[in-house]
Amino acid sequence: MKRREFLSGAAVTGVAGAAFAASSFPKPAIAQGKQEWRMVTTWPKNFPGIGVGAARLGQRITEMSDGRLTVRVYSQGELVPALQAFDAVIEGSAEMSHGTPYYWHGKSRAANFFSGVPFGMTANELSAWIRYLGGQEVWDEVYAQFGVKAFLSGQTGTQAGGWFRRELTGLSDIRGLKFRTPGLGGQVWERLGATVVNLPASELFQALQSGALDAAEFVGPYNDLALGFHQVAKNYYFPSFIEPGMATELTVSKAKFEALPKDLQKIVEIACQAEYEQVTADFYAHDPQALRVLVEKHGVQVHQFPEEIVEAGAKASADILRELREGGDPLTQKTAESFIKAMTLLRERTQNVDMAFLQAREKFFTNLS
Repeated sequence: MKRREFLSGAAVTGVAGAAFAASSFPKPAIAQGKQEWRMVTTWPKNFPGIGVGAARLGQRITEMSDGRLTVRVYSQGELVPALQAFDAVIEGSAEMSHGTPYYWHGKSRAANFFSGVPFGMTANELSAWIRYLGGQEVWDEVYAQFGVKAFLSGQTGTQAGGWFRRELTGLSDIRGLKFRTPGLGGQVWERLGATVVNLPASELFQALQSGALDAAEFVGPYNDLALGFHQVAKNYYFPSFIEPGMATELTVSKAKFEALPKDLQKIVEIACQAEYEQVTADFYAHDPQALRVLVEKHGVQVHQFPEEIVEAGAKASADILRELREGGDPLTQKTAESFIKAMTLLRERTQNVDMAFLQAREKFFTNLS
């Protein structure tokens, strides 16, 4: 997919985008027991994986409810700028938004934990915490203060570390680097010496091309090929130690959700669960295919981060999590405590089972071609 195909028609937006009056939005239709809701997203139109997943989620809900709850999906810039999607639900301009929680860390630092945490949980671990180990309950409590409720709606898996104009040899190369990366991961890179900004997908290529950025990370090969980063940077680093699994969320007006009949509430919940699994499969299937194209067709150089950078990143990550656990506001402390307690339990399975199997497979089961 070419960049122009999915970026065409999407406004170039940022946090400082113009405010939209509620009266400028299309009004939801309510007739004969049927409702029409608006979902605003943080993704460009037809964006691989997460943008397509948002559109498919709206379609799922519409079809599963036989049109009783019709969801109209608006890509970034069509109704609101990308990073104002969450506010649109809070303010009542839209009933739903689709994004990722760490975009809203300015409202609550607790939001970071439901997205991607440096050296934190993998996709399976995060899902286990949310569904079985108290994560959803604390998430509900965090978001209730904004009058919204959220559900896991997708997962990228472990991401790529980012695109860099110059090859990295050690920590000295990070100092002063202008780097796009959000959330707690951005704070980690700041402590390593980078100058960090957060921009939506539609702004990244131009910022890299102009030199406003020296480096950028978004998700991984599937998205990054579509964004065209390989045209302006050739050094591609793996894996991301700041995003071992980035979840997307469907955020819903809490009052409007609770006013729905019970079966429609369950349809929204189950549709989100289905998308979490399908988006994950989408990335696992298409990331390696896209990486082959990047390397074989476009000459991208794949690297691993120097150990000095990874070690410093781990120390900075641990320091940040301790600070949030011990010195954040009460809800952030509660969320951090729940996250760390769950990860301590879940990593036992990951290390003793998954990791042990993967190491054995790589060592003894490679001669199939």
